[in-house]
Amino acid sequence: MKADRKQMLRDYRERKTSAGAFAVRCSTTGEAWVGTTPDLATRQNGVWFSLRLGSHPNRALQAVWSREGEAAFRFEVLEALPDEDRSAYEQASKLKDLDKAWRERLSAAKLTG
Repeated sequence: MKADRKQMLRDYRERKTSAGAFAVRCSTTGEAWVGTTPDLATRQNGVWFSLRLGSHPNRALQAVWSREGEAAFRFEVLEALPDEDRSAYEQASKLKDLDKAWRERLSAAKLTG
């Protein structure tokens, strides 16, 4: 059992991740918030977790979530960066550019920061 757990952890750490931009949209108000992440596959879970707890750093988003309810929201992947080897600096720079471009394109607020 212990060997299986160790192998599962090793597999998780070695998995390929997809970095990119995403949006959190409220269907009732039409508002959108854009963010970027180095791992699109896990980001929705983290955002939803903090919203459910009432502790999301974006107070405007948290207020709309609390008022409209979880059912009014959806998580949407906007753009994934192509799979290629890049330094952490290069990836951060590309994610920053994606964040700005998508916020402008959607007239959306920044998710955090």
